[in-house]
Amino acid sequence: MNKAISTTEEASKTLLVASEASLTYEHRTGYLESIERYRAVMLRLEESGLIHQVQRISERSAEMEELLFCHDRDYIETVERDCRSGVPILSTGPKDTEIRPGSWNGALGAVGGAMTAVDWVMTGKAPRAFCVSRPPGHHANAWVGMGGCLFNNVAVAARHAQRRHQVKKIAILDWDVHHGNGTQDLFYEDGSVFFCDVHQSPLYPGTLYPGCGEASQTGVGAGLNTTLNLPLPAGSGRDEVFGALEKHFLPAMEKFQPELLLISAGFDSRNGDPLGGLCLTDQDFADLTRMVMDLATVHGQGRVISVLEGGYNVPGLASAVEAHVGAYVQASES
Repeated sequence: MNKAISTTEEASKTLLVASEASLTYEHRTGYLESIERYRAVMLRLEESGLIHQVQRISERSAEMEELLFCHDRDYIETVERDCRSGVPILSTGPKDTEIRPGSWNGALGAVGGAMTAVDWVMTGKAPRAFCVSRPPGHHANAWVGMGGCLFNNVAVAARHAQRRHQVKKIAILDWDVHHGNGTQDLFYEDGSVFFCDVHQSPLYPGTLYPGCGEASQTGVGAGLNTTLNLPLPAGSGRDEVFGALEKHFLPAMEKFQPELLLISAGFDSRNGDPLGGLCLTDQDFADLTRMVMDLATVHGQGRVISVLEGGYNVPGLASAVEAHVGAYVQASES
């Protein structure tokens, strides 16, 4: 059972789901998906006072049947076996994902936290939510984990919204510097989930899978024209990112009319990140957040949920998250 630990439970307040399972494992020194990411974000929210302006709850662990919304059973069992056995690297995909025994609980908590956020927002307990968790998820598809991702947190949350809350149309915006190939794969043939990804190109995972994230990938079958890739060159910043979204994403949302908006909130698209070359600022992330909230006001009854993905300049990550959550809080106060 989740227990709210904020001083109030006003339904107008933003929800913060803080996945404490993120603290149960630590990678080797130098691996960028580190425990310090979680610690720095939570410390910044405390120091800024934002932690006292939100409803904060802890995560729950996802169950097998919930992971099966998006992942093959054999893959789920592989992840558990790999983590519990103590091997250092996940055995699927390009074998670039470091794991520890605690990674299993961390991954279950990250998925469970995203689903908990869906439950709170869809039942009116909070208008919007941000999930602080690790590992990230947007590179994981049904049968492969890669890029530091074990399970696709935002994708499972989308399926949970559809199955438990009967949401018919969901939009996912991924602003991580890397293309969310796993999320795209999972919904590429599904017209009920619109996936938009603004990202740097060329960059991982496109360097492994040529063509991944190209604008020509728009979906197939029932999912035709519900995938929108917006690749940008290194050095792109506010003008390019907002220009692409305003030209392509916003008109697409007018046509699609989602009932719920989800954000794969990667902050490695911030300037100074060691893994990317985009140049967004903290103010840009605040304004991106407002853009999505405005969309949700028109199409989704104000319902927005963001889930942490990348961000590997630790002080920069904390600063960008403060801007993101700050925009949520300001919306609650207006």
